[in-house]
Amino acid sequence: MDGQVRYSIVIPVYNEEAVIHETYRRLQTVMDTTGETYELLFVNDGSRDRTVEILRGFCSVDDNVKLIDFSRNFGHQVAITAGMDYACGEAVVVIDADLQDPPELILDMIAKWKEGFEVVYAKRIARKGETWFKKTTARMFYRVLRASTEIDIPVDTGDFRLIDRRVCEEMKRLPENNRFVRGLVSWVGFRQTAIEYVRDERLAGETKYPLKKMIKLCLDGITSFSYKPLKLAGYAGFLCSVAGFLYMMTVFYQKLFTDQVVPGWSSLMIIQLFFSGFTLIMLGAVGEYIGRIYDESKGRPLYIVRDFVTKQQQHQPLQSVPGRMEASNIRELASKRRPS
Repeated sequence: MDGQVRYSIVIPVYNEEAVIHETYRRLQTVMDTTGETYELLFVNDGSRDRTVEILRGFCSVDDNVKLIDFSRNFGHQVAITAGMDYACGEAVVVIDADLQDPPELILDMIAKWKEGFEVVYAKRIARKGETWFKKTTARMFYRVLRASTEIDIPVDTGDFRLIDRRVCEEMKRLPENNRFVRGLVSWVGFRQTAIEYVRDERLAGETKYPLKKMIKLCLDGITSFSYKPLKLAGYAGFLCSVAGFLYMMTVFYQKLFTDQVVPGWSSLMIIQLFFSGFTLIMLGAVGEYIGRIYDESKGRPLYIVRDFVTKQQQHQPLQSVPGRMEASNIRELASKRRPS
């Protein structure tokens, strides 16, 4: 491990030119107050605006700033993973660039880390500037996920957290492609604690997590840490079979021992639609799991890095680094990009 770096701050960015200057200023101010060495690792996740140009400017004047530039958009969770792969600090902090999570809270996380905690995550007690729909669906998701898995994944938490170097090394050993980082951090264990805070409104720009991406994140979380949806098919199938048998016995009784007219077309269609709909839903659930198995079997790299930029070397194409490597190889490569 490179002992020269005390803290690594991982900041995934995607089209953040409206806020990136203020993000850099506040992070720099906070980390300078520690009086210890640090690096700001910006991971550009295929931005289409001037974000990369601005970050290259930061690299040209600040030794503490590093830029990992993806070849295209690979997703927020993958960007976080890449930042962890390249981080050299004894403690690694993940924070988004939109300033909804206050950088000043990093100092409190560091204090908890120095007390002996190996994971310090930020727990939201209020969320400013978000719609009722976003708040409600987020609340439901975390509670459904917690009820569906045996892993204790804290509710009302995002990816804003500090992890110890040992935790970071363990995270590098987890190979799955459809990643749910906050769940993986909970899965690896170690001593964890929370710091409560009020999440601010986005400073500028627009959310990078529209409904479509939120749904994918939810599916990644549930399918990565729970197989109860698959077990649900068996339970529901048994209950439906029992209900169907009882209904069949009722029809036979009415036909043989009463003058009551046996329900015909309407009841038959309702039952058919119900069972057909349920079957398709469960096929969809099975398909989600099979699709993820297919993704893992392809063995493609998790991400592709186009450039690694520092103040000393403004253009470092990583032609031999198509994606995740062994942690030791990544650290060796990253160290070659730094001044001795």
